[in-house]
This record gives sequence, structure tokens and C-alpha cells, in this order.
Amino acid sequence: MAKLLVTGTAGFIGYHTADKLLAHGHEVVGFDNVNDYYSTQLKRDRLANLSGQAGFRFVEGDLADGDLLKGLFETEKFERVIHLAAQAGVRYSTENPAAYLQANVVGFGHILEGCRHNGVEHLTYASTSSAYGANTLMPFSPHHSANHPVSFYAATKKANEMMAHSYSHLYRLPTTGLRFFTVYGPWGRPDMAPMLFANAISNGDPIKVFNEGKMRRDFTFVDDIVDGVIKSAFLTATPNPDWDSDNPDPASSNAPYRLYNIGNNEPVELMRFISLIEKELGRKAEMIMMPMQPGDVVATFADVDDLKAATGFAPSTSIEDGVAKFIAWFKSYYGK
Repeated sequence: MAKLLVTGTAGFIGYHTADKLLAHGHEVVGFDNVNDYYSTQLKRDRLANLSGQAGFRFVEGDLADGDLLKGLFETEKFERVIHLAAQAGVRYSTENPAAYLQANVVGFGHILEGCRHNGVEHLTYASTSSAYGANTLMPFSPHHSANHPVSFYAATKKANEMMAHSYSHLYRLPTTGLRFFTVYGPWGRPDMAPMLFANAISNGDPIKVFNEGKMRRDFTFVDDIVDGVIKSAFLTATPNPDWDSDNPDPASSNAPYRLYNIGNNEPVELMRFISLIEKELGRKAEMIMMPMQPGDVVATFADVDDLKAATGFAPSTSIEDGVAKFIAWFKSYYGK
């Protein structure tokens, strides 16, 4: 059994990841600042579910607090780190880029330093499918160049990938980045489309459908995502012996550095996703068709062959089953 730091444990994916690690018998120290970007009550309720479990301890703090992180790493001597904390949200990053700079860039620097100086065996961290930005070649592959982010959020996560590579090269710190595609499920974020749609439809309020519904997303159920995160965390990154500096592969290196997509590999049209929510709620949606928003992309589609080959990652939750589980939780938690 391992001792892990999991950042973002009050968040959606971080909560589920910590919960599964604890179920497997690992020791987990959770870290989160429990900010008010969305409902702090939802975050506290997630933490309450973890707090009673054996092997879990929680530290509330900010990633930008370098002294706090330094002390935490020195005291705890983590074997592995799963870094999922970040200032999230594509659209919000157009309004408040400074928050992303502090949490996602400065904060990630503190995580790297903590790992470097304290013998951490492997750092696994969250990146994003938004990193593909202006790319249009589908499915998105980590072997393709992704140097044209169209949101500041994506730019900060792309910066994380580059920062991680420099630490892997300079200090031989094994790092694995995971580019998450659209994640949904129980305990999901209220600022993301699944929850926004479910809440509005259940209340009889109209929903905003961007790009007239002509969007496709690689919706991935949270249990499948967490399975891939944990498998990746326990597969320590190694150098690629076939890496060619004349034709460099962005997904690997001659340093212990790896980059993977993690998604369902089966994009779903937005209107199909809405129809499944309608079915589970037993109500029709009133839709307001909206244009594309700055920073958004029309489609996401993950090539996950590398992750499958390396870890055995195999998402198994159909969109029908996933939406049914999500709406069942939604009804229970919100009393709908």
C-alpha cells in the first residue's frame, strides 16, 4: 500500500480518486483550498464522505502558498502524488486569468518542487483536452503538436506539461500528464453542462445550447476516468528508448515523461446527451440556441490507444448507463 498526496480532493475527480484509493487500502492525504468558484457546500459534502474513512487526512490550503506545500512534502514524505487541483473552467478564464496563473502555474511549480526535493516516485497530473485548441484533426492524439490553445485555461495546462517535462529532464522526476476529456457523473461540477442542463430542465428553466447544438464531446463517466488515473499513477513514467530528437514525439521523451489522453473514445452529439437527460428526468428541455463562445471548440474526440496499451485502460460505461447513474444521484442529492 502506498502513501499518496491527492490534490483537489474537494473537487469532482479528486474526490472520486481519493475514494477509490482508500477503498483499495492506500493512505491518502487530501489537499484543497475549497474555494467558492462553485458551491462550497457540495465540496464540503464530498469531503465529509471521505473524512470518516480509514487512511484519509485532509489539509486545507492554497497551491500558491509555497511555504505550506514545502512543509507538507517535507513532513509527509509521499511516495506518489496525484495532482488534480486547479482553477477550472474555460469560459471563466477569459474573465479572471490571474486566478489561473496563480493556481495552475505558480501552484504547479510548488508541486514540482515538493516532488523534486522529497523523493516522490511519480507525479501524475491533470491536463486537459482543451490543450488541442485550434487543432481540428480527429481523433486528438498526444503525438500531434498542440501549440495553439484558444483559452487561457488551456494555455496554463499546456504550460504544466512543459514544466513537467523540464523537471523530468533536469531532475529525472517521473511525470505523467493526463489530458482529460469531458467528465461527468455523480458529484459532478455545477458549472459544467451536464449539471447545468439537469438543473434547468428539472426546474422548467430554459437551457443555453451553444453553436446551435452542433457540438460533439467525448463524454466520459467519472468511474472510468478514475480507473485510468489510478492505473497511470502506479505505472511510473520511463524514458522512451525510441525517442528521436530529430523527429520529437510530444507524448514522450528521453526523460521519464509521458503524456496520455484519457477519455471515452466515443464522442456524443450534444443534442443526444440532452435527450438522455430529458429521458431520465421525464421532462422536455426548453432550448435557447446560442453562438459559439470564445475559448470553446466544436468537437473533442480522444485517441486513447497509448493509455490502453500502457495500463489496460478500458472505459466501459455507456452514455446511457452513465447518464442514468448521474441523474439518479442528482435527484437524490438535490431532492428533485
